[in-house]
Amino acid sequence: MFDRILVLCTGNICRSPVAEALFRQRFPDRQITSAGLGALVGEGAEPTAKELAAREGLDLSAHVARQVDVGMLQSADLVLVMSDGQRRAVTELYPAASGKTMLLTRWIGENEVPDPYHKSRSAFEHVHCLLTQAVDAWVGKLPDR
Repeated sequence: MFDRILVLCTGNICRSPVAEALFRQRFPDRQITSAGLGALVGEGAEPTAKELAAREGLDLSAHVARQVDVGMLQSADLVLVMSDGQRRAVTELYPAASGKTMLLTRWIGENEVPDPYHKSRSAFEHVHCLLTQAVDAWVGKLPDR
């Protein structure tokens, strides 16, 4: 069963916090967390990402970026990443996680969710749309508890 889902991105301030909030909204009975492979530890969610999330009723105000560690990877039932490079990085950090690490975009025909950090508002809007589509696609794929 996929009760503990870990969502990863690079800094844990743009993509993974939004995906975490989307998963929590759609799967309130599961443990959803996020972290970064190169986290900006202690930072809050990026303001544009936070604003776009708020429009959908997602509250990222309490988010604090954290660095992924082996313990997080061990305890997760499913690890979702934004790119193939991140999937390889997870496998290098903790090889046993390779079988449970997948692209967030697996079901929507996209290869990755690009990093919008330090990019335009339209880049954030595009990424937010991809995150929403990707999480919604997981809704039908994860078995009921």
